[in-house]
Amino acid sequence: MNNAYTTQIDWQRLSHLPDEDIDTSDIPELDESFFNQAILKQASQQAINLTLDGDIVEWLKQQSHYQQKINQLLREYMQTQQHEFSK
Repeated sequence: MNNAYTTQIDWQRLSHLPDEDIDTSDIPELDESFFNQAILKQASQQAINLTLDGDIVEWLKQQSHYQQKINQLLREYMQTQQHEFSK
């Protein structure tokens, strides 16, 4: 995907910016009516068998909700690769 817009955002500087220094005046507050109408959509999941190195499995099992974290790690990697591919 070719994006016609590019940004020169200083992510390093932003990551250290205190919350109170961020201007959110153009973002409306989310009130109760928003949350009453909100719909949570989750991607459908599929169970698979996967062979991993033993030390990786042991490390993952030490984490809370390790299966969700595996999914999160893979999703972030996928999105990074999709972003890199679209350049």
